[in-house]
Amino acid sequence: MKGGLSLEEMAAEITRQSKLKEDYLVDTRSLQMEPYGSQVYLHMFDGDIEPVEPMQLNPIAHRQLGTHVKIPAPYYDRMLAEKPELLAANVNTWLQHTPSKRLLRTMGGTARAFLSNRYRRIDNMEIAAAVLPIIGQMEGARFESCQITDSRMYMKVVNPRLEAEVVPGDVVQAGIIISNSETGMGAVSIQPLVYRLVCKNGMIVNDARTRRNHVGRVNDMDENFRLYSEKTLAADDAAFILKIQDTVRAAVEEARFSQVVGLMQNATKAKMNTKDVPGIVKLASREFRITEKEEEGVLQHLIEGNDLSLYGLSNAVTRHSQDVESYDRATELESIGFNILSMSHRQWDRINQAAA
Repeated sequence: MKGGLSLEEMAAEITRQSKLKEDYLVDTRSLQMEPYGSQVYLHMFDGDIEPVEPMQLNPIAHRQLGTHVKIPAPYYDRMLAEKPELLAANVNTWLQHTPSKRLLRTMGGTARAFLSNRYRRIDNMEIAAAVLPIIGQMEGARFESCQITDSRMYMKVVNPRLEAEVVPGDVVQAGIIISNSETGMGAVSIQPLVYRLVCKNGMIVNDARTRRNHVGRVNDMDENFRLYSEKTLAADDAAFILKIQDTVRAAVEEARFSQVVGLMQNATKAKMNTKDVPGIVKLASREFRITEKEEEGVLQHLIEGNDLSLYGLSNAVTRHSQDVESYDRATELESIGFNILSMSHRQWDRINQAAA
């Protein structure tokens, strides 16, 4: 499992960010993109008055703005890099031509998300306040890895109360991952995970999760824009917070953990066609969207692990997750590891035969 922040560091970062956040419900006709040197800035106008400083946009806000005005991503990126004045002209034209109400999320003077006015804010502070007391009641539970990226917050917790051996000496423990996005990059999600002690791998169990999409009622307004103030949770959100707490309590559940351990034990018996091990890794990588660069690392860990089985391949993927730079991608690879582990016999036979 890729290292991240300690619980104390994450709590401090959530608090720091919460003080810098400002959200605006804005009419797109009051927005204007302007180039300055090699950068572009987003301005908000109320008549002739600019109530906030011009803002830079982070990559997420750029992509969401481009999607909203229907500019294909490759062309948007090319204009941003080579002709920012052309990008500004295109964006401004479509913001005026097809007006709408949008939620603009900012932090520290940077636009970090450009979202629908139906977007329901469920912020990291709310999630942390809901789950931390519950986790604190779990005897022996430890925060193995936490992180806050531009896209998501992650909390990965291991509870050693439930552990098992896949094979003699290979001990795994039950855990849970809680994630949330404040920028429209994913729902609130609670999923079981399995932690392998021998190499500190984490595997996210994808077929058992609780999710809450960030979609709510339409927010409307009469003014050109307004500061979108903090509100108490609506009744349905309050109910979901209670559901999150119940799910966290039940996530480290013995029957589900035993089922995943059984999958792992069966995968140790699904041997690999050793005639072309690199070929099998390549085919599996294509099947599960592992990049060529990541494929090299997976093959290296597979050989070093000396376990040429479906279980070994799955572990090689989750082990390589510790080597990638992006915490978001590392977490995706932890999910891919489970997808590989739980592939059907027919799918595994097909990959084996194709590499023969």
